[in-house]
Amino acid sequence: MKSKSLFLFAACFGAFGVGLGAFASHGLKAILSPDLLGVFEVGVRYQFIHTLALLGCGVMMLLSSQEKVQKYFYRAGICFIIGIFCFSGSLYALALTGVKWFGPITPFGGVCFILGWLLMFVAALNMKEVNQ
Repeated sequence: MKSKSLFLFAACFGAFGVGLGAFASHGLKAILSPDLLGVFEVGVRYQFIHTLALLGCGVMMLLSSQEKVQKYFYRAGICFIIGIFCFSGSLYALALTGVKWFGPITPFGGVCFILGWLLMFVAALNMKEVNQ
């Protein structure tokens, strides 16, 4: 099932987020400048925020019986996955290497995040309310 893949990515991103946050806090403080450490920490923060959004997409896919709604949540999840790799990944690479050409990748990841949130909005618009 497609929701399983979203849960697997969310679990991995969550675990790596904790590890990367600890690595930044304990291992990178002495190595990186405060500016680059801040860049790294922004990557971790956005990874966590969108890991939770990804988890939400998986949950909503399971809760919805509507195929159209499931499709939009799945696509939103894919956007969050790509966004985490591109946005957070490019910030990690920039902070650790200082190589500036990673910078232009970051906005592409940001666009993927925005698209993911918009797809979640479309999914919600298409949900049929259940009267209890």
